[in-house]
Amino acid sequence: MNKNEALLRIQELSKILHYHNNLYYQKDTSEISDFEFDTLLAELIALEKQFPEYLTTDSPSQRVGGTITKEFASVTHKYPMLSLSNTYSESEIREFDERVKKSVGAVEYVCEMKFDGVAMSLTYMNGILSHAVTRGDGVRGDDVTHNIKTIKSIPLKIQTDNIPAEFEVRGEVYLPYEMFERINQEREDIGEAPLANPRNAASGTVKMQDSGVVAKRSLDCFIYSLLQDSTTQPTHSAALKQLKEWGFRVSDSYKVCSSVDEIIEYINHWSEARFNLPLATDGIVIKVNDLHLQAELGMTAKSPRWAIAYKFKAEEASTPIISVEYQVGRTGAVTPVANLKPVHLAGTTVKRATLHNANEIERLDLHEGDTVFVEKGGEIIPKITRVDLSKRIPNSKTIEFLKNCPICSSHLIRIEGEAAWYCPNDKGCAPQITGKIEHFIQRKAMNIDGIGSETIELLYKKELIKNVADLYTLTYDQLINLDRFGEKSVTNVLNGIEASKQTPFKSVLFAIGIRYVGATVAEKLAVHFKNIESLQHASEEALLQAPEIGIKIAQSIREWFSIEDNIQLINKLKESGVKLELSEGEIIKQESDIFSGKSFVISGVFEKYERDELKEIIIKNGGKISSGITGKLDYLVAGDNMGPAKLEKAQKLNIKIISEAEFETLLNA
Repeated sequence: MNKNEALLRIQELSKILHYHNNLYYQKDTSEISDFEFDTLLAELIALEKQFPEYLTTDSPSQRVGGTITKEFASVTHKYPMLSLSNTYSESEIREFDERVKKSVGAVEYVCEMKFDGVAMSLTYMNGILSHAVTRGDGVRGDDVTHNIKTIKSIPLKIQTDNIPAEFEVRGEVYLPYEMFERINQEREDIGEAPLANPRNAASGTVKMQDSGVVAKRSLDCFIYSLLQDSTTQPTHSAALKQLKEWGFRVSDSYKVCSSVDEIIEYINHWSEARFNLPLATDGIVIKVNDLHLQAELGMTAKSPRWAIAYKFKAEEASTPIISVEYQVGRTGAVTPVANLKPVHLAGTTVKRATLHNANEIERLDLHEGDTVFVEKGGEIIPKITRVDLSKRIPNSKTIEFLKNCPICSSHLIRIEGEAAWYCPNDKGCAPQITGKIEHFIQRKAMNIDGIGSETIELLYKKELIKNVADLYTLTYDQLINLDRFGEKSVTNVLNGIEASKQTPFKSVLFAIGIRYVGATVAEKLAVHFKNIESLQHASEEALLQAPEIGIKIAQSIREWFSIEDNIQLINKLKESGVKLELSEGEIIKQESDIFSGKSFVISGVFEKYERDELKEIIIKNGGKISSGITGKLDYLVAGDNMGPAKLEKAQKLNIKIISEAEFETLLNA
C-alpha cells in the first residue's frame, strides 16, 4: 500500500469507527459486532504505526491509551471553574428562589443530578478535542488530555457541521460502581487496601501517569455545560439538547421546573431514586434556565448567583454493635468487622460494617455494646463514622484489637509503614491456605471451572489439598465419595484442572499469589523474564530493570522465592505440566545484536512510539532496559515532558542523552 492509499484508508477507517462509537455510546445501539469493531480498530492502529505521519490527535486509536505522563502541565482556565453555593435544606432553596425573583422576576430553572466524580473542562478547536483540564483551584488546573481521551463517551471529533470554531464543555468524570468494585477486588488480590469510594478512585485514575492503565478503568463522563464567547442558545436546557446532538453524553435525568415547588418534587424523587443509578451522586444542581438572565445575575467572588447545589445528607443510621469479629485474608491481613443490629440505610439493610484496622478501632474509641452511626461511603460500603456516647453502657469494656490470630492463635505482626496486622502462619492458618487456592482458581488466574469456595473448603477439611499444587493430584476416586459430588461434577472438576495446564505463563504467575504482583505486573514480568527460573534467580537489581517494577514489588518477589516451601510448590506445578514459561509465540524474537551490552532508560513522551514499543525494540536488538539513572547507563532516550531531575542527573553523570530521531539513527546504523 502506497502513502496515498494508506491516507485514504486511515481516513475511511476513522470515519467508520467514529460513527460506530457515536452509535454505541450516545444512542445505545450497534450495527456491528464487537469483533468487527475491534478488527477495524486493529487495522487502523497497524496503518498508523506504518505511516505515523498520518496519525491525528482525534484518531479513534487514541482511546486505547499507552501515553506515559510524568508531570501534568498547569493550564489557566479561559472561564474560571467556580464552586457552587451548597445547601442541605428546603428552606434555603426557597430563599435562593426569592433572591432570584427579587433581582430578575419569575424564572424557569433546570434541575440536574450532581454526579460524584471529578469536574472536567474540555476545549474543542475546530471540532477536535484540544485539551482536557481538571478544576484545580478554579483558576488553573492540570492538563490530563491523554487520560481523558481514553473515555469512549467523550467525542474526540464533533461529527456535525455548523459548530463554533472554539467552545468549551464542562462535565463530571466518574467511575461506575461496577468498575469500582472490580478495582477493589483487584487490590485485594494483590494484598492492598481497597479504595474508599468511587469519587476518590476516579480522581486517582484521572491523574495516573500511564493512560493505558486509565483506559482499562472504563471511566465515563456526563456533560452538563456549554461555554462559548457568544451565546447561540437562549437557555441552558436548549444548550443541553445541542450538546447531545453534537454527540456528547448528557444525562436524561435533568428537568425544567417553572416553580420552586417543582424543584422540591424533583429533589424528593431523586432522594430515593438515586440509589438505583449505576454511579455515585451527592446532590442536585439548580440553575436559572435563561442564559441572558444568568449573565444579568452574575457572580460573587466564589460562586454564581444563578445556581445553587442541594446536597444530599449522607444517609446515616444509628444501631448497636452486637459483636466484632476478625477476618483473615489470603495475605494474612486481619480485618475487624462489626456485626450490627440490622438497620435500613440508603435502600438496603445493613448488618455488617468494616472497621478497617486497629487504628480505626482506636480512633472511634469503641466499647462493647456501643451504639454507632453508620453511613454508606460512596453509597456502597457501610462504614462506622462515630459512636453515640449518650447511649454508651456504663463501665463497658474498651474493644482492643487482637494480639493473636483468631484462627490459628499465632502472634500477629505489623509490617513497618502499614496499618494492618498480619498472621505470619501462612502455611498453617486455614483461611490463608484456602484463600490462596481460591485466588489461584479464579477467572483472571487459572480459570478452573467446576470449583468454588465451598468445594475448596470441603477439599481442605478432608485433607485432600493443602496448597494449589495439590489440585493437580486429585483423582476420580477421591472426589466421587465426597458429599454433593456426582459423576458429572467430578468429571467437570477434573476436566477444569486438566484444561488449566494450558493457561499462559503470565496468568500462572498472577495465580501463585506473590504479594503486589497483580495481573498487569505478572504480564510484564512474564514478558521480561520469559520463564519462572529466570524470575526465581533474578536479583533485586535485575528485577528493577523490568518495566514498571518498583522496589516494593522487587523486594516482595525476592522474599517469596527465598522461602523453600514456595520453591517446592513451583517444582510440583512444573511436574504437573503447568506452563511456567512463555510459549514460542509469546517470546520477543531477537532481530539483531546492535544494542548488545548497551543499557537504556526511556523517559518522556514520544511522537512515533509509545514507551513500551521503544523498550521492545531495544530488547529485540540485544539491549537492556534500566530502571534508573546510574553511572553504568549508556543512553537516556529523552522525549517531551521528561522529568527535570532525571535529565539533570544524567547530565551530571555524563550519560549520553539522545532524542527519538537520534535513537532511530542509532538503530538504523
